[in-house]
Amino acid sequence: MIDRTEAWKILEGADLLHGEPEIAGAVERVAAEVTAKLHETEPLVLAVMGGGVVFAGQLLPRLRFPLEFDFIHVTRYRGGITGGSVQWPVAPHVPLQDRTVLVVDDILDEGRTLAAVRDRFISEGVRAFYSAVLCEKVLAQAKPVRADFVGVTVPDRYVFGCGMDVNGAWRNLPGIYAVGRQP
Repeated sequence: MIDRTEAWKILEGADLLHGEPEIAGAVERVAAEVTAKLHETEPLVLAVMGGGVVFAGQLLPRLRFPLEFDFIHVTRYRGGITGGSVQWPVAPHVPLQDRTVLVVDDILDEGRTLAAVRDRFISEGVRAFYSAVLCEKVLAQAKPVRADFVGVTVPDRYVFGCGMDVNGAWRNLPGIYAVGRQP
């Protein structure tokens, strides 16, 4: 965990990429897209803890159709800023066989975590797999998976806010920020 002084210093030096009104509009748009695609499927919606909880909390009240909600905890970061192997601290609590599943997460970065989730769920017999991310990082290299629903895009910088943290801080910000450039 970052100390309070350092956390404020990071925020003061950060660049705002997407403010609260833009995030709200993106969530509304994603909700409409999800509704159009999944409203007749009674999907299982799974939030990816911890970052996906903020996006899921904004998205779920806008989905006006029957669904089941649960969470998973899958990570490559474990508190760091670079990814390692995929770990499953909490796997799905319900059977996935013959279900339509929508995974909700904060960011699609390199795509390795979401690809691992997709591959595992397909191996467990899901009928259909969909993913919604609040933001997708624009990278030069190809990703092993694409999100079906994307709120906003962000550049290839370290981002935080709206569920994403920087050294454990600032998941609670209503906008998306990028850590300031080093001189």
